Amino acid sequence: MDASLQTRHAGRFLDFVERDGWEFVTRSNASGVVAIVALTDDDELVLVEQHRPPLGRSAIEIPAGLVGDHAASTTEADLEAARRELLEETGFTADSWRSLTTCASSGGMTDECVHLFRAEGLRKVDSGGGVEGERIHVVLVPRHDVHRWIRTRMKDGLAVDARVYAALAMLDL
Repeated sequence: MDASLQTRHAGRFLDFVERDGWEFVTRSNASGVVAIVALTDDDELVLVEQHRPPLGRSAIEIPAGLVGDHAASTTEADLEAARRELLEETGFTADSWRSLTTCASSGGMTDECVHLFRAEGLRKVDSGGGVEGERIHVVLVPRHDVHRWIRTRMKDGLAVDARVYAALAMLDL
């Protein structure tokens, strides 16, 4: 552990820490985060909607999740986690996977980095919807209509996760 890192509060999933006078949070239950830009053979972007308690409302997101957050998978690789999360959240598997980039999720608030993957050659093999109380709604949005669709959902009161815009940039939209 980093000697300059001091834990101020240890929670069930997050630790509130301080380094060189800067307070931030770090995950205590995972080694990283993955997010997936998934595109169907019909040129549809796979998005999910789920309630996010910190926001107090539902959010539009790309499929994503934690790496190594299961007791049996503390050494889980990023790609393995991406495959698992895509299946759990959306019910899709993918024939083709490509690592796109790694980026900080909120550098002033957390040390968390997101490993972004692209998945293609999708096959629906399960209903998805998440695990353990997650109520994830899967949405397939035609690529040519995604901006209009997002604006409509925002007018309906949904938040939009920044990774959605990163996905659109990766798709040149």
